[in-house]
Amino acid sequence: MKIFGIIGRYFLLMRRVFTRPQKGFVFRKRLFDEFQYLGVESLGIVAFISIFMGAVVAIQTAYNIANPLVSLSLIGFTTRQSIILEFSPTMISLILAGKVGSRIASEIGTMRVTEQIDALEIMGVNSANFLILPKVVASLLINPILIIISMWLGLVGGWAAIMVTGLCTSTDFVTGLRDTFEEFSIFYALIKTVIFAFIISTISSFHGYETEGGALEVGQASTKAVVVSSILIILFNLILTQLLLT
Repeated sequence: MKIFGIIGRYFLLMRRVFTRPQKGFVFRKRLFDEFQYLGVESLGIVAFISIFMGAVVAIQTAYNIANPLVSLSLIGFTTRQSIILEFSPTMISLILAGKVGSRIASEIGTMRVTEQIDALEIMGVNSANFLILPKVVASLLINPILIIISMWLGLVGGWAAIMVTGLCTSTDFVTGLRDTFEEFSIFYALIKTVIFAFIISTISSFHGYETEGGALEVGQASTKAVVVSSILIILFNLILTQLLLT
């Protein structure tokens, strides 16, 4: 029964979050701050992981289809499909769940245990809306951009790895990248990204907002936020794949 109580508190908190901001200019300022904290500061790790992820996928694909009867362009095709459909939207979202999710939970949790949230409530401010809504909106807007960058860098990393190792020619790899490309693949990846961004931002905010105690509890809330977000991302990845690709 405890899980139903947690789910109920989550939805009650979200009802407070998704209301009209009391001061639009304050919301916009906080929104742009969150773009910096949640998006721009994550660009480095996203780029690093994407390049090497693309390289590994390309090399492993080339290794597994080392057959003279199979066209080498299949390396580029398989790399493209793997990165766009799965690796970039899902793996990068899991990375962001660890980096961004822990930051959100620890930030809000620290404000809770130091009674800053109580002070906002005393002043008549909807603390849930004030603190959480900018993070959710920023995540929904900036995460798809990060994933698109990840896709591009992943393909570049795959191409670079193929060129360095000489497993196939640049012409074959690029031909595979362009072969039977469907725009729906990008659409599917971005749908997953938006839902994953919502999960990361709201679940992390919920665990931070519900924190009670001191510094130890803030750390525990941060850990719970990452674990729960990661589990839900994997679960919804299966559900969305079943709904959209079958």
